[in-house]
Amino acid sequence: MIDLRALRDDPTYREGAVAKGATADTLDRLLADDAERRQLLAEVERLRADANAASKDIGRADPHERDAKIAAAGELKARVGDREAVLEAVSTRVDEAALAIPNPAHPSVPTGTEEAFEVIDVVGGQPSPPPLDHADYGDRMGWTDAERGAAVSGSRFAYLRAEAVLLELALVQWTMQKLVGRGFTPIVPPVLVREDMMVDAGFFPTDRNQVYELEKDELFLVGTAEVPLAGIHRGERLDATTLPLRYVGFSSCFRREAGTYGKDTRGIFRVHQFDKVEMFIWADPEQSWAEHELLLEIEREILDQLGLPYRVINVASGDLGAAAAKKYDCEVWLPSEGQYREITSCSNYTDFSARRLGTRVKGDRGSEFAHTLNGTACAVGRMLVFLMEHAQQDDGSFVVPEVLRPYCGLDLIVPPAAE
Repeated sequence: MIDLRALRDDPTYREGAVAKGATADTLDRLLADDAERRQLLAEVERLRADANAASKDIGRADPHERDAKIAAAGELKARVGDREAVLEAVSTRVDEAALAIPNPAHPSVPTGTEEAFEVIDVVGGQPSPPPLDHADYGDRMGWTDAERGAAVSGSRFAYLRAEAVLLELALVQWTMQKLVGRGFTPIVPPVLVREDMMVDAGFFPTDRNQVYELEKDELFLVGTAEVPLAGIHRGERLDATTLPLRYVGFSSCFRREAGTYGKDTRGIFRVHQFDKVEMFIWADPEQSWAEHELLLEIEREILDQLGLPYRVINVASGDLGAAAAKKYDCEVWLPSEGQYREITSCSNYTDFSARRLGTRVKGDRGSEFAHTLNGTACAVGRMLVFLMEHAQQDDGSFVVPEVLRPYCGLDLIVPPAAE
């Protein structure tokens, strides 16, 4: 949730909200409603004090004044009730409107639509396509079976098979060990959460159409471990001396991929179910931008060690999710398509989610909302897609990246003999 005081007093903060798509009229209406709420709150508090004083006067009144005092106290009580009802209605209106306002973009974020991103760095070249693209290669190696997956579960589901499973587990174990070595606490979180957790994590109401819902149980399947990781310190007051708190979660993730009809239908690049290693950090507000750079550093180190060519972009304001004040994407070159495609992202949510979560930091500056950050360490299925094209050899064999070999026991994987 946005900071209404900052929206009111800080022009840069307001400009950041407009850059994310909030209109000036919407912001002005929200601020007007908030001003009315604050005025009503002061009025209700005065009336409550007057009503309490009137109640006490009844006990001290002379018998011939008691009836008048009771009547006056009753009128005050009724007025308190009336104004409280108005305050509740205005507060609800403010809260609902505030939930729909995105976290303002940081001043360093490029303003514009999706294509207005800024390229930060480019690593490696742009190799020509291998003999087979990732979809055909997965079929040739016997690693993916989308046909049977669709028969069992519908489109955008697939079986992962044979050595690809060992490579997936190797990717998970390697990245988890790397993050633990960096001081992250490993977590396997629940993947079903309540609606209020989706709201507090910043995904509802804006991304509701992307989420699978179990209506009977009033639960939702998460699209990222970020959601349950955000709930670990929900409602808590954190000691500033303990921060940052860094977590790395492994989970299966589920996304409806609404709005992607006809896109990436071959192979396992865009599926409804996938596994992911996700980083999450609770930070002191004065540390969060340094932590954001740390997340990017780790993501780049993983790509460097896997030998994948990539570029880093500073995502434009129009392409930021509702909760992110700034986001870096790492995009790997996909030879068969002749373009860069996203593999990881890392975002600083500043205090946007912490306001919903009610998580504060107590330190020398007093009590203030914590900052939260998240980043992808490894979207496993998509990482396999890139490896299928970049580690594929002209003879059809697959050279396992050196860093994964201790975790899967494989060096070179040759294609099965043709039937």
